Amino acid sequence: MFALPARLQLLDDRLAVRSNRLSRYRGLRDLMRAVSRLGDGVAWYTLAACLYVLFGAEALPALRHMLVAGVLGVGIYKLLKTHTLRPRPFEVVSDVVCTGCPLDKFSFPSGHTLHAVSFSLILAHHFPALAPAVFGFAVLVAASRPVLGLHYPSDVLAGAAIGACLGHGVIALL
Repeated sequence: MFALPARLQLLDDRLAVRSNRLSRYRGLRDLMRAVSRLGDGVAWYTLAACLYVLFGAEALPALRHMLVAGVLGVGIYKLLKTHTLRPRPFEVVSDVVCTGCPLDKFSFPSGHTLHAVSFSLILAHHFPALAPAVFGFAVLVAASRPVLGLHYPSDVLAGAAIGACLGHGVIALL
C-alpha cells in the first residue's frame, strides 16, 4: 500500500482540499469535467486522426510514438496502481468531494496526466507549431484531476514525471 511520510501526506491532503474547493464554482467544475473527459483519450484520438488526414505518411512517426507511449503508459500506470493501492482522496479525506468520474479504483499515479504529458512531448517534437495547444491542454488535464477530487497533487506530479520520461524515452529510442 502507498504511504507518504506523515508530513508529506498532510501537505498532500491540504493541497487536495484546496484544489477541490475550486470545484464549487460551477463554470470551472464544468470546464474541468469536460477537459477530464477529453483527456480520457477522446482528444488524443481525434488529434491523431486529424494529423493523419492532414499530413498522411508524414504524421506516421508521431503516431507510432504516441501508440508506443500509450501502450507503455497504460502498462506502467496499471502496474503502479495495483501495487500501490492508494485510495482516491475523496475516499479518505472528508473535505474532498468527488465531482468527476473515476475510471478505476486507485489514485497513484494520474494516468490522465501521464498520457497528456507524454503525448504532448511527442506531438511538440514532431509538430512544434502544436506545442502551445497540446501543452496548454496537458496543464488543464493535470489541473482537472485534483480539482475534481480524483487525485492528490502528488499523483499528478508523479504522472507528469513518468509521462515526461516516457515521452522523451520513446522519442530517443524509436
